[in-house]
Amino acid sequence: MKNIKINTSLLAAAVVLLLGSCKKEFVTIQPEGQFLSQNYYSNADQAYGALVGVYDVLRKNAGGFENMITMMNAGSDDNFAGGGNSSDGAGIQGFSNYTINANIMPGSFWNDHYQGIFRANVLLARLPDINMDASLKARFTAEAKALRAIYYFNLVRLFKNIPLLTEPLTTANMYEAVQAPPADIYAQIEKDLTEAITVLPNSVTAATEAGRLTKGAGQAMLGKVYLYENKGTLAAAQLALVNGTTPGLPNQYGNRLLANFADLWVFTNKFNAESILEALHTNAANSDWGFWGSGADEGNSVNQMVGPRSYSRPAGSPAPDIPSGWSFNVFTQDFYDAIKTDPRFAATVFDMKALKAAGQADYIEGYQNTGYFLNKFIPRRSDVRPGGGALELNFQQNDYIIRLADCYLMEAEALGGTGTRAQALLDAVRARVGLGSVPVSLAAIKAERRLELAGEGHRFFDLVRWGDAVSKLGGRGFVAGKNEIFPIPTRELQGTKLVQNPNYN
Repeated sequence: MKNIKINTSLLAAAVVLLLGSCKKEFVTIQPEGQFLSQNYYSNADQAYGALVGVYDVLRKNAGGFENMITMMNAGSDDNFAGGGNSSDGAGIQGFSNYTINANIMPGSFWNDHYQGIFRANVLLARLPDINMDASLKARFTAEAKALRAIYYFNLVRLFKNIPLLTEPLTTANMYEAVQAPPADIYAQIEKDLTEAITVLPNSVTAATEAGRLTKGAGQAMLGKVYLYENKGTLAAAQLALVNGTTPGLPNQYGNRLLANFADLWVFTNKFNAESILEALHTNAANSDWGFWGSGADEGNSVNQMVGPRSYSRPAGSPAPDIPSGWSFNVFTQDFYDAIKTDPRFAATVFDMKALKAAGQADYIEGYQNTGYFLNKFIPRRSDVRPGGGALELNFQQNDYIIRLADCYLMEAEALGGTGTRAQALLDAVRARVGLGSVPVSLAAIKAERRLELAGEGHRFFDLVRWGDAVSKLGGRGFVAGKNEIFPIPTRELQGTKLVQNPNYN
């Protein structure tokens, strides 16, 4: 998957990787065969297999070494890249200290999302001619459009200046793609989500469809998109449909904040009431090193990446029993100081520094070590796979693309951080963890987002859209007018009409 991009490799993939497979269960995605595109889309089952392939790219959020969560955390003020040393992942290290350039920019952040778009475009082009139930066809169309919107939303936030492709590339036009104005990208995202919302179901069947898009997920994503476009009124209206009439009580779809914040991070607690949309992971694929990061692996790589290195504990120690990790995304001292008295501390921070000082556990210090690890994603021994494949690559915790507490805080922000409704939304998030009310304001909402969503990959994007990146990240090397977005990977510029982003030449 990583080598598929907007040039010859994308077209080659049409034969080899064109969504030609799925397993019977929606939550388990694994290639089972290859199909020529002209023979593939002949019935509803094959269309479903293609749709599963479009969903597959959601696992970019936490799958593979080059995943969205650890990458975006690394460039925030809350985390360092960490890892084994200063060369452990040139791209993630370069983003963390703002020396990133087009040559070390991991190409998969471009390629993987465009593969999802390519898959959606092919499916959308073929669906009208497939002989299948009309309502099922409409649903598949809505899901493909919503997924395409999500992938474009990631791309426009990551790179800003990107091509807008709504039809499959061909040998005649594959080198002709040019970058579209970001406003055009956002307009397409809005169009796709708006059209999808009218068709998506209110709920899905848990046993067979968990993980598929719902109307609430579409509304939440559209509200988030509007917020990023500074369309506060539209954002608030969409998010209110998700958040419900009374913050803190179940919404029209049955979503509610979990009573216990720590339960959000229990790996067996998939598709819980607070989850709006999550990416799926499983240990059933027996993922191994030979295809890690290729799209065929289905484990949660963040689980492995963020734990302490060579973790051990003496007999009888009360320290948690966890597998050893690779020490990425250690928290900064500044973040530790911000959250240390907050009720969410223990669920968010694995305080290895304190455990070692108490003689309860030991580890090998990694690069940029602070002793504070990302506990939301550190697996417990019970999550170690019982089957084949590499232990490190088969953790099965799902990861949230968007959850209800995020929606509460986004709506409060969209309302300008003022008023009775915004106050109630902020209060609900705080009350869930036993905190009292504080006067609502944009500053209070920003502070709450930092603690509530820590380590989930949102902080960098928040700082950029708030205009706070320079003040928070300037000491790390962040340069205004440049580092708000990534450089386009060098390989994507070769033989194309694409132009490098400003100040990366």
